[in-house]
Amino acid sequence: MPLSQTPEDRSSAMNARIEKSEARVIKAIFPSITNHHNTLFGGEALAWMDETAFISATRFCRKPLVTVSSDRIDFKKVIPAGSLAEIIAKVIHVGNTSLKVEVNIFVEDMYRDHREHAIRGVFTFVAVGDDRQPTQVWTQES
Repeated sequence: MPLSQTPEDRSSAMNARIEKSEARVIKAIFPSITNHHNTLFGGEALAWMDETAFISATRFCRKPLVTVSSDRIDFKKVIPAGSLAEIIAKVIHVGNTSLKVEVNIFVEDMYRDHREHAIRGVFTFVAVGDDRQPTQVWTQES
């Protein structure tokens, strides 16, 4: 960090980077990805969440990352076949070598204006270097 840069400048730069790193993915829920209740498989939702979180984390730091954990995943609403799911991921915490990404899935009726929050979870990623060891996740130059 240049000597002339204040902590406020660093915080402002990090917040701007966080805003730019938001990732949004929309999926149509077809019968091929549903269970015997005709609702989205939970494992499919988890895979989408991890992938979208990874995209957001990568957009934030532009470094190789690995998923190291997922915090509590709350399944609040079922996601039925014939609906849309919007997955939204945003960086919520930046540490030295790791960062946390909150992911929310919203279920949307395909044929009317109705949208509800369905699933929430937090994923933690660690930046790794060429030696596959943890490395600094963010610098102003990233």
